[in-house]
Amino acid sequence: MKPLNMLLIFLLLLPLNISVAQQKKVLIIDAGHGGTDLGAIGTNHIKEKNITLAIAKAMLVFNKELLDNKYDMYLTRYTDTLISLSHRTKLVKALKPDLFISVHCNHATNKRATGIEIYLHSKTPLQTKNQKKSNGFALSMIEELTEQLGYRSRGVKFANFQVLRESIHTSPAILVELGFLSNVDEANYLELKKNTNALALAILLSTLKHFKL
Repeated sequence: MKPLNMLLIFLLLLPLNISVAQQKKVLIIDAGHGGTDLGAIGTNHIKEKNITLAIAKAMLVFNKELLDNKYDMYLTRYTDTLISLSHRTKLVKALKPDLFISVHCNHATNKRATGIEIYLHSKTPLQTKNQKKSNGFALSMIEELTEQLGYRSRGVKFANFQVLRESIHTSPAILVELGFLSNVDEANYLELKKNTNALALAILLSTLKHFKL
């Protein structure tokens, strides 16, 4: 995996800034875990809760500094705080975003497991409006993360996660697993700020490209 070329991405964003409709899209970024819920622990002892918050906060900064607040963007948590899953989805129901992204890192007993995977709600048919949009965002995000950062794709998967189950009827909703903390290489990659920034920027770029479609 490689860090994203910040200048290249900024230049790629410029034409999109001109063509995207003036009305702001609303994004909710859910930094998984937090507080006493550490999430997965890396081989290098990094905590999932810290990585997900770093990525979410970087997206907030890039939206402001590179995109001139193109999105109305909200985080489900801004600090190392434990927020219940039901409270996270209450924000979705209140704001009715154009996209809800729950950010996580993976873990497996197989230390060689690598790559990214994106989940959709397993009990919502793909033909429904929000699920169809969710699938489109998932595919766009996988393409961006694999092409720009060199991640291995594990594809789009389905699960009955609470944040997806309670959000999908209100908005498109995806849960992103950004690499395995049980894998030495991916844990070391995610430990570096330049790489979490690269992930944040690549996710933002994928949403911009997909909204333009």
